[in-house]
Amino acid sequence: MEEYKKKKILCVGLVCLDIINVVEKYPEEDTDSRCLSQRWQRGGNASNSCTVLSLLGAPCAFMGSLSSGYVADNINTGSRTILHMNSFIMADFSRRDVDVSAVVLQVEGQTPSACCVVCPASGSRTVILSDTNLPDVNAEDFSKVDLHQFKWIHWEGRNAAQQVQMIQQVELFNRPLPPQERIMLSVEIEKTREPLYQLFPHGDLVFVSKDVARHFGFQSAGAALKGLYSRVKQGAVLVCAWAEEGADALGPDGVVLHSGAFPPETLVDTLGAGDTFNSAVIYTLSNGGSLQDALTFGCRVAGRKCGFHGYDGIAEMSAL
Repeated sequence: MEEYKKKKILCVGLVCLDIINVVEKYPEEDTDSRCLSQRWQRGGNASNSCTVLSLLGAPCAFMGSLSSGYVADNINTGSRTILHMNSFIMADFSRRDVDVSAVVLQVEGQTPSACCVVCPASGSRTVILSDTNLPDVNAEDFSKVDLHQFKWIHWEGRNAAQQVQMIQQVELFNRPLPPQERIMLSVEIEKTREPLYQLFPHGDLVFVSKDVARHFGFQSAGAALKGLYSRVKQGAVLVCAWAEEGADALGPDGVVLHSGAFPPETLVDTLGAGDTFNSAVIYTLSNGGSLQDALTFGCRVAGRKCGFHGYDGIAEMSAL
């Protein structure tokens, strides 16, 4: 059992380069303004989740796509940019001690990037993502991964049909194993895109976003859980975070659990707060914590993260 606990958590999804501009106030259209600061940061939901898990002390791995410009020998002007971006991303994974052996280098397409505008005064973070032509990892790529090294696999909802096939591979792997040795499965349904909703019945733990809940007509996390729980598989847990109102969770016992939010003294940077919440929940559950403990810890870590730029300050939360 101890050997099982030491296994890694794998996050499957997007990695991109975030170019983050911190502004005093959100700029008006068709105006020039100066930012307070600018930085590069490795982004993407699954990538961010790995950062947080690593800072909390969990062994973790990332699976996603990068442009093959990372290994280009003959570099033209365009691929120089790709090489620089990918080198930054891979170096940052290494700095965080995230296993990237499952990263797939794609022959076609460019590594995604995002322009992010962070406004501490209002607490807003506005993201414009360029993510159009790089193929996502698929079920064939996933079939080459050694599943024996993982205790938990989390999917950021993207190419859902392929991700369902990946999950089915894990379910087949789990079948002969005793329950305490099986890989736990979680999925995140964040975007309001119909194809992503096929992921609902394929996670032991399902995160549904506030945006998706509102898309279905629900005005609170508790109402969303009760209204959407019929979509998840038997025995699963459904979780919905609702920003400053905290987060709720609903399991097979039919009891809605709640945690209030833990806002920082000063709001600084909400970029990645949702990924932080998800990771802290997974971290707690993967270490044997209760669902209530996971919900509370998720809200606590996400709230603390909003009080500083980036993620470094999360490391001190692992001892709490």
